[in-house]
Amino acid sequence: MVERRVNVGWADGLHARPASIFVRAAAAAGVPVTIAKAGGTPVNAASMLAVLGLGAQGGEEIVLASEDAGAEAALDRLAKLVAEGLEELPETV
Repeated sequence: MVERRVNVGWADGLHARPASIFVRAAAAAGVPVTIAKAGGTPVNAASMLAVLGLGAQGGEEIVLASEDAGAEAALDRLAKLVAEGLEELPETV
């Protein structure tokens, strides 16, 4: 299992717009990814409803994980997206 722990960079947390950006990036990652609050139950990172259901707030720690052996680069890109609170989907994700 590969994982990244990162604090949510969007001031308002993973609400509708940031969640949409994140879910699109997770779906395009090419590997199955889960997202969870630290110590919480992981959910499918490519599911808008699941990500919104987390209720992750700005500054809160989340855990991105994948059981795929080739997930290192994908998780790094997703972690950067979340930590920096990007407002647009980066070309490289």
